[in-house]
Amino acid sequence: MNRIELLSPRLANQIAAGEVVERPASVVKELLENSLDAGATRVDLDVEKGGVKLIRLRDNGGGIVKNDLALSLSRHATSKIKLLDDLEAVATLGFRGEALASISSVSRLTLTSQAEGEEGAWQVLAEGRDMEAVVKPAAHPQGTTVEVRDLFFNTPARRKFLRTENTEYKHLEEVVKRIALSRFDVALSLRHNARVVHQLRSASTLPERERRVAALCGSAFMENAIALDVEASGLRLWGWVGLPTFSRSQADLQYFFVNGRAIRDKLVAHAVRQAYRDVLYHGRHPTFVLYLDLNPADVDVNVHPTKHEVRFRDGRLVHDFLFRTLHRGLAEVTPSDQVAPAALESEQVPQVEGVEAGEFRGQQAMALRPQLDRPDRRQIREQIAAYGALHPEGQEQTGIPVANNESFISPFPASSLETRDDTQAPPLGFALAQLHGIYILAQNQQGLVLVDMHAAHERIVYERLKTSIAEQGVRSQPLLVPLSINVSQGEADSAEDASELFAQLGFEFSRMGTETLVVRQIPALLRNADMEQLVRDVLADILEHGSSDRIQTEQNTLLGTMACHGSVRANRQLTVPEMNGLLRDMEQTERSGQCNHGRPTWTQLDMTALDKLFLRGQ
Repeated sequence: MNRIELLSPRLANQIAAGEVVERPASVVKELLENSLDAGATRVDLDVEKGGVKLIRLRDNGGGIVKNDLALSLSRHATSKIKLLDDLEAVATLGFRGEALASISSVSRLTLTSQAEGEEGAWQVLAEGRDMEAVVKPAAHPQGTTVEVRDLFFNTPARRKFLRTENTEYKHLEEVVKRIALSRFDVALSLRHNARVVHQLRSASTLPERERRVAALCGSAFMENAIALDVEASGLRLWGWVGLPTFSRSQADLQYFFVNGRAIRDKLVAHAVRQAYRDVLYHGRHPTFVLYLDLNPADVDVNVHPTKHEVRFRDGRLVHDFLFRTLHRGLAEVTPSDQVAPAALESEQVPQVEGVEAGEFRGQQAMALRPQLDRPDRRQIREQIAAYGALHPEGQEQTGIPVANNESFISPFPASSLETRDDTQAPPLGFALAQLHGIYILAQNQQGLVLVDMHAAHERIVYERLKTSIAEQGVRSQPLLVPLSINVSQGEADSAEDASELFAQLGFEFSRMGTETLVVRQIPALLRNADMEQLVRDVLADILEHGSSDRIQTEQNTLLGTMACHGSVRANRQLTVPEMNGLLRDMEQTERSGQCNHGRPTWTQLDMTALDKLFLRGQ
């Protein structure tokens, strides 16, 4: 038998580095977090060869005093916690005291710093050996510079598992993005192989923050995102969530921060998926940049070596808050919210068109008929009445009494008779025509609106069915033969604890023994579902997340099918008043921008886009 011996400090650090330093991006993450914890307001980062050859980070933080420089490279050396109780409410990004020790054990590290209030700077070097470092004077302003060269030079087995330079750099840049999104008050720059990639100034106002998000996540995200800021029960959720129509094929534009710390958490992911439940196209992923602020004592960040995961003291409260906030925020998006920015832009930047823009220079004038004034409402009524007197068969063809002048098919939609001012047009405008029995063409203040009439009506019917169910409650149906389900003791206990939730959803069951449930009543809508599997799935969700949406999902799936069959079908010819009625219903219906399957229900081509299509003004 081999005897038990203490590991050498060098080997212990290299083993610890395996947890903390996975690739160059891991080094950058640890160094950036140290800079932020030191109070830096500016951080400059230079990397070469994807960070494998060089990582140099400079900040203007509080710095490190001379006597602490060598100690900072030791394991479990930190200024951020002192007692066990400090772990109950960690307010800093780093606190384990392993980062610098781990990094220095697998690289050639140089640490130069001048502490606040000191006259000179000092420097310490380490090259993958024991921490007997020598401190010497150096020239440096207040703050700290950490230079990491030749990562994994002394651990070739680790180095050969690194990917290509481009891949490693993409991971590194992603870390920088997360840090930049977490701290708007810090100016940050990134250079790769002497090329400036990001040059971000501090952002204190909302427009400045939005510009930073657009610079990091793309302007298209900000153009298709809604802002949230909700506070309740000691929790605050703010940030931006992408519209369901602005989804991605992979989860690569999802940033979630808890008290300024970027995390990936199963509970958070589940709440977000629930919020996008019936508005996201299958196989697609939502986009968001969200910030959750809460008491540090209510979240445990010390559950993973890389601190990517957290554990909430009251996970169910957090889950419900996230779901309800996002669900309500997405539901309240209306067409007016989506066309308003275009209207504002058109008001701020007047467009010069026609002769003033020189579009018709060199062309001969044509003799045109003078434009007829639009007849007023009285004239239209007279024309309709005259038509009805001469053509009584029109009533039979349309099925609408001729006396109902507002419903008569005319070149002027009934709703447009209320005003002659185009600037007062509703968000989706007024219907002009129907295309191939599928699309509605409408004109609003900004330009042309295209509506998929079946998809739009499907969402309207679906939301009305859900509202009806919510108002009248879920009808239950007794089972002729009660269903006996064998479960684990933990699942049976969870079922008893959640009996009130099951009752609200139309279930009635009793516990027979320690591992048996007997279901006696089920929701009438789900009488044809696989009830045993549904109950098992619900219990599994409750055990893992503290809640479940499977019953609601099954019910909504059925309502969606009913809505699909109950909505207008393709190739049905609609009258202009019917088309306008559909547009008005869309403007008042929650989530009307997507059908039940997540497909968009309408889109718009503003005048700028139309002018580009026809090269107007060019």
